Parts: sequence; C-alpha cells; structure tokens
Amino acid sequence: MTAASTSADPAAQFFVSQRLRLHYADWGNGAAPPLILLHGGRDHCRSWDAVARALCADWHVIAPDLRGHGDSAWCSDGNYCMMAYVFDLAQLIHVLGLGAVNIVGHSLGGNIALRFAGLYPQALNRLIVMEGLGLPPKLRAERDAQDFAERARGWILQKRALASRPLRLYSAITDAAVHMRLANPRLSAEQAHELTVHGVNKNADGSYSWKYDEHVRLDPPPDLTGAQQRELWARITCPTMLAYGRHSWASNPATDGRAGYFQNCTVTVFEDAGHLMHHDCLEQFVAAARRFLRS
Repeated sequence: MTAASTSADPAAQFFVSQRLRLHYADWGNGAAPPLILLHGGRDHCRSWDAVARALCADWHVIAPDLRGHGDSAWCSDGNYCMMAYVFDLAQLIHVLGLGAVNIVGHSLGGNIALRFAGLYPQALNRLIVMEGLGLPPKLRAERDAQDFAERARGWILQKRALASRPLRLYSAITDAAVHMRLANPRLSAEQAHELTVHGVNKNADGSYSWKYDEHVRLDPPPDLTGAQQRELWARITCPTMLAYGRHSWASNPATDGRAGYFQNCTVTVFEDAGHLMHHDCLEQFVAAARRFLRS
C-alpha cells in the first residue's frame, strides 16, 4: 500500500479479503480519527466524493468498494452473502490497524455496518446508518414467515434469469448518465455525470457498462431472521444516528418501532430527500453528519 492522497482526489488502494482483491479510496489525513464510508448496492465508493471532500479535513476518510462493486473483484460464483460483506469490513479495519472507527453506511452499506457494530460493539465510536435497516417491519415479517423451500426455489429461478440477462450497454457516458437520472430524478446533471464516470467501464468495442456485478442484486436465501437482526441492533453500544429521507420508499424507524431496539439512538429525517439523501440534500446531510460525529 502506498501513501494516501491529501489532494482533491483520493488515492486508490487495495487489500485482500477471502482471496478477493478489493479496492478502497483513501482521502488522506491519516493522523485524524478514521471514518469509513460504506456505499449501497449497485453503487461505488466514489459516490461519496462530495461527502468525503467535506469531511476529510477532520477525519481520515476511507471509502471501500464492496465486493462485486466499483473497482473491487467479483465473486467467481456470483454469490454475495451479507456475512461476506461483514468479513470484508472487518478485514479492512484489521489490515489497516485502525482500532475504533466511525462509520457512515448507506442502504446495503448501512446494513453491513449494523451487523459489524452488533458483533463488535467496542470497535465503533460513532455510527450513522442511512436507511440500512432492511425491509420495513411488515415486509420483514412476511419474508420470515415464507417457506424456506419456496424462497430457495425463487432464488434459483432469479439466478438463472440473471445469468441469461444481456449486459446493459451504452454508446456514451452521457447515455448512462441519463439512465442514472431516470433512476433518481433528484440528481443534477453534474451529479449524474460524476457518478457515472466512476461507475462505468469502457468495453473493447467502445461501449460502456456498469462496473457492478449484476448478481449483487440477489442475496442467498439463508440470512438473519428479523429477530436475529434486532438482537444485533440491541448489542450496539456506540451513539447511532438513523437517517431517513422523507420521500424514500423506506419507512421511518422513529415511527415503525425499529429505533426502539437501539441502546443509544437518534433519528434524523431529511425532509427534501429520498433514499439517496447524501445526493438529494448534500449540505444538510454533511452538516448533520459533522455535528453527530463531533458530539
């Protein structure tokens, strides 16, 4: 590993976890308290750029690409279980010798952070989870009640469908950026362009395709039950902020009961944001994160 960047752009670094070569962006300032930023599903570490630039003067910001995402390696069998992601996070912290850390996790990244924090409560100083609690309680209960064999058969059918799904190709980066804005109309053209530049590969024929492995869409059927997840939440001892976007598909943990499972938890609602609050209301999110991390 080389020295971290202290410029406007991060240094590209790599580490090995479970035989996979995984990438992370290191924003420098190694003497400062470590702050790990975990992106969501089908995203990449450079989606944190604006947040990282705002916080890297006070924290040592490290943003990994999850396995199967960004510039990290894909799993050869296309299976991405949650505990493998958790192991990768634990391995990153171990390899870098970080000690106690602060973590901000969005969606899938938030779910990973919660599991890690429940397993290793002493390893965190502060935790911000942006809609990373998983399915709302009603949908979670329905899933837990579903017959396992039925779920497993459904997963097999979905895996087969993904294997035969043609790769989505774009003739230009601008075309891919248009697709990104369709997925989140709150993005500005500039935001969509920057996210797309770091989120696509250029293929041999000159076309562009997304960096993430399509198989990250599916979790293998065996996973924690709702009760097991709540048990881990209850083990988290560090101050925790659960962030929620008012216009998101997710439910508010302050009103659906999930915040009550945490020992030391606050809920922050971003009124003008959807699921991607660090893009939809960047300044408000950075201000709230800075206040919480410094508290």
